[in-house]
Amino acid sequence: MSIFDDFSRFLETRLDEFLKAHPHLEMMALEEQLRGQEEDAIATLATLKRREAELETAVLDTAKDIKRWHERIAKAEAAQRFDLVKPAREREATLLRQGNHLWGQMKSIKSRLAETQNLQQQIHTKRQELKAKIAAAQTAAQAQPRDSSTTGWHRSPFQSRPLDPLEESFQRWETEAELEELKRQMGQ
Repeated sequence: MSIFDDFSRFLETRLDEFLKAHPHLEMMALEEQLRGQEEDAIATLATLKRREAELETAVLDTAKDIKRWHERIAKAEAAQRFDLVKPAREREATLLRQGNHLWGQMKSIKSRLAETQNLQQQIHTKRQELKAKIAAAQTAAQAQPRDSSTTGWHRSPFQSRPLDPLEESFQRWETEAELEELKRQMGQ
């Protein structure tokens, strides 16, 4: 086992301890991950809708071509131009196969679109639930009375007033920066 593995394991342990001590940060990281997944799902939806529109246009164009060739076959038969009937029927058959293929692709895209919409909605719901939990945890943490045994070394246990909002914002920002630094070190 290399020193790098030991150091990596140490950092992972420290990060786990840090996240256990600050569960709201873990929830914030999960919320960020869900946000990314939701953005990916929305981008996939846009791509699928674009492809669906392209396929619908191609199916309609192919149907128009089939109709035109069907009419040409009828005209050629009526005029007894059998030299044109056979190639026209082959063209019509080719267009029918192409239309069937496009139709199958469109059905597949519609199915994937429905699945992706469902997934995006599930992610959105989970993200909203997590946001509510984060807000509740932050409210509970602010409402919790501070006891002198848990007061940090940088604050006096005799301090009776709560932290001002600016101090609280800076502490949150510094804590998040420490977390990002630990993550960056683990990623190396």
